[in-house]
Amino acid sequence: MPKSLISIHDFTKEEILHILDVAREFEQNKSQRILQDKVVATLFFEPSTRTRLSFETAANRLGARVIGFSDAGNTSVSKGETLKDTIKMVSNYVDIIVMRHPLEGSARYASEVASVPVINAGDGANQHPSQTLLDLYTIRQTQGRLDNININMVGDLKYGRTVHSLLQAMSHFSPKFTFTAPSELKMPQEYKDFLDKKNIPYTERLELDKGIAETDILYMTRVQQERFSDPMEYEKVKNVYSLTASMLDNAKPNMKILHPLPRVTEISQDVDDTPYAYYFKQAENGVYVRMAIIAYLLGYK
Repeated sequence: MPKSLISIHDFTKEEILHILDVAREFEQNKSQRILQDKVVATLFFEPSTRTRLSFETAANRLGARVIGFSDAGNTSVSKGETLKDTIKMVSNYVDIIVMRHPLEGSARYASEVASVPVINAGDGANQHPSQTLLDLYTIRQTQGRLDNININMVGDLKYGRTVHSLLQAMSHFSPKFTFTAPSELKMPQEYKDFLDKKNIPYTERLELDKGIAETDILYMTRVQQERFSDPMEYEKVKNVYSLTASMLDNAKPNMKILHPLPRVTEISQDVDDTPYAYYFKQAENGVYVRMAIIAYLLGYK
């Protein structure tokens, strides 16, 4: 079976570092048309702007052609075609599949029926490994290292797949975590158990402004309306944190604010002009990291 990237655990620590090194090479030389005879499928069963466009940009910069869809409503899925049949059919046309799907576990299932590598571009609240790799790339870029970083994760830690994947990936590098969330959106117990097993320290907080002074990476997240089954629950917590420029007075000079985007109200616009804002550069880094992932899974680099 071809190697896929479904969860961040599919890559060893060495492979993760290799991807980051190759991504840096792509950032320095953005157009390397090493995949001119390849076709990449982007199958987005759930809306996405940044992830889809950065994967398509990555494929184009590598010289590959891209086919796919950004809305399952325009496909045979709307006629009742199963995921298995869609994946098997698309496998015959392309060299690699990038897939986002609302169901947890769908990407792993796709990788088991596909005859080509599959990259999970997000499956429900489960995993988003390419986002994690671009987060690691950005952390290393801003801090000069990955070891012993103090990361404060803020917002929706219950449903936020980006924080779950990042926590697991950072476990290779002796981090310290602060989890800032309302009780309804706390980090799930399974992830805390994972950290306990690895003796990685974490503290839990309710207030955002308390933990900023000792933070290296402030990782903000959006409260995701689409993950709530009860609209009242969402209304209760949707605006629970809003980071403003005045809250950054005691921040360390190396501190950077990351966010998987899109943002709603959790980062005020006045933060954009501070030296701590790094989320737009983080999104740009997604292209280089996704170039590295595609090239690696297709046997180049």
